[in-house]
Amino acid sequence: MKLKALEMQLERIAGFDHPRVDLEQYVTPAAVAARLLHHAYLRSDIGGKRVCDLGCGTGILCCGASLLGASAAAGIDIDPAAVAAAQRNATALGVSVQTMVGDIRDPGALSSICPCDTVVMNPPFGAQKRHADRPFIDAALSCAGVVYGIFNEGSRAFLSGYIRGRGEIDEVTACAFPMRRTFAHHTRDRVEIPVEVVRILRVG
Repeated sequence: MKLKALEMQLERIAGFDHPRVDLEQYVTPAAVAARLLHHAYLRSDIGGKRVCDLGCGTGILCCGASLLGASAAAGIDIDPAAVAAAQRNATALGVSVQTMVGDIRDPGALSSICPCDTVVMNPPFGAQKRHADRPFIDAALSCAGVVYGIFNEGSRAFLSGYIRGRGEIDEVTACAFPMRRTFAHHTRDRVEIPVEVVRILRVG
């Protein structure tokens, strides 16, 4: 599937009915999700592989992985409403995705969908809770040998230090993350957040 065709399919993914600010529930833009997934596909990290989406939200990444031929696609999220939405989106797209409600910090919950070949994720940026992305990084490295994540621009130095001895950064791709007004504290209808899509390889 070509990049534009994938993006058009992902545009059909419904967002959150009632997004929770404490969980930083922003919809991952279809263009950003498609770019991450298509690049991972070209790197042979999606097709025929077991792919897990940590903090899956309404399922844009795990549904996209299934569209690209993952042998199995799974998503986990702590919010039951988000998981229900992810399953509805998978049904609407005609793809098979395993979804579950669970905390990625709980090894028991993770064990139901991991290990896997590739993790894809858009972890919280930490705007509401400092270091909110760290449990996602830890969980990802415990699950898979290859990790793709969306992080704030300029995160490479932090990531390199945080994963030292457990993983190494293989590639960083800069892109814009268009974010629509979602919560009451937002003052503009739309902003573009500079982010980086990072490919991490587990070591050791």
